[in-house]
Amino acid sequence: MVPLTTLPEPITADAPHTADRPVLTQSWLDLSFLHWAVDPALVAPLLPAGTRPDTLDGATYVGLVAFRMHRVGWFGLPGIPYLGSFPETNVRLYSVDAHGRRGVVFRSLDASRLLPVAVGRSGFGLPYVWSKMEVRREGDTVTYTSRRRWGRPAGAYSRITVRVGDRVEEPSELEHFLTARWGMHSAFFGRSRYLPNTHPRWPLHRAELLDQSENLVAAAGLPAPSGGPVSVLYSPGVPARFGLPPRTPAGVPTP
Repeated sequence: MVPLTTLPEPITADAPHTADRPVLTQSWLDLSFLHWAVDPALVAPLLPAGTRPDTLDGATYVGLVAFRMHRVGWFGLPGIPYLGSFPETNVRLYSVDAHGRRGVVFRSLDASRLLPVAVGRSGFGLPYVWSKMEVRREGDTVTYTSRRRWGRPAGAYSRITVRVGDRVEEPSELEHFLTARWGMHSAFFGRSRYLPNTHPRWPLHRAELLDQSENLVAAAGLPAPSGGPVSVLYSPGVPARFGLPPRTPAGVPTP
């Protein structure tokens, strides 16, 4: 277990930093967040060096998040209408590093456009895989489907249908913990890195899970969920910016 040299940063609904020189710009639309509690000891070996499971009241979480990526732009270029807009479903964990920076760790990212998959894998070292996907909305229900075209295990799939409910006026500490994550920890080609992000405060809604059939969580090396999620949320979305990794003072280890 990685020791903390500082306390974890506060859980905040608003970004604690800016991304003035973004390396990535994008919008996340029509998101559904499904979460299950998991023993921190089970996920600790799956995190990058220099990080440990982030916990709330002794538990950490695995998230299955389905949404539409919209107009991804790289290195200051404007967002691309077609190639930069596609469905995505990710499996993620929650991390904190020795500097107290909270983040997410992606175990898999299924996306339906091959070019962004290739750029994500080669340019950022992220576990993107190419999948056949669809997001369909009918009234207050949203259905996300995914089946892997390329990447192991072949044919990994998910189907999620939620009914969108009322706006969450005052999100709980857990709901902020699961959604207001202001950075990403990842092993970038053998070195652990922290990539900060910023976006407006999440507009969150209660959501009812109507249908769930998937094996993406197990395919990501985690125990398959044995019951329903402890949290189901929906958001119409936000624009987001990823900044450059922060500089670390000399003599301070960088996770």
